[in-house]
Amino acid sequence: MSVRRVAAVLSALLPAVLFVSLGAGQAQAAGYRYWSFWDRDGDRWTYATQGPATARPSDGDVQGFRFAVSANSQDAAQPRGAADFDVICARTPAREDSKRVALVLDFGTAADAPSGETPPARRTACARVAPDATTAEALAAVAKPLRYDTNALLCAISGYPAKGCGEQVSGDGKQDAAAGKPAGDGSDGTDGGDGGPSLGLVAGGAAVAVLGAAAVWQTRRRGRD
Repeated sequence: MSVRRVAAVLSALLPAVLFVSLGAGQAQAAGYRYWSFWDRDGDRWTYATQGPATARPSDGDVQGFRFAVSANSQDAAQPRGAADFDVICARTPAREDSKRVALVLDFGTAADAPSGETPPARRTACARVAPDATTAEALAAVAKPLRYDTNALLCAISGYPAKGCGEQVSGDGKQDAAAGKPAGDGSDGTDGGDGGPSLGLVAGGAAVAVLGAAAVWQTRRRGRD
């Protein structure tokens, strides 16, 4: 096949590959329904870099949990409302044998709730725990029952939601039963992350690889001519 013929074929294929790439990105599900985990830094929330099972807050720290549908950490909904340690732990005096952790528990909106469930009202709690306790232990002290899956993903706080755990939902808010769970969302014992690559990125990468290989082939062919 001539160089011009290869170039023509690639020119014809590239729009189709790009169409698949963009179309796949638009068609993929809206996100995952799960509890995200947050640290309070001054007057703002930051997405936690580790899960509650390994995070060990200090006395005076404020941490938050928010239940919502999110695609990844970049678009995750933050806990709402005030989050002041002195207010939340006003009735829990300091003691040398323990630490106090202020927790903000935001159960989200009706739009993000699983079918048939109503989210409880947002609330705060001051957990008094051992000096070396993890956030998970602080949460267990004030917000039972908790529910985890076999991969230690936090599924429910104070029994909400009653079922489900990190399920993927489609653009219309319905659960996609065939989908998996968010990878490394920060709510389990893993480092925070954005999940796996989308089909669109894979297709786009394939297009780049095809064009790159073609360029190399053309260069070698010209060298032999």
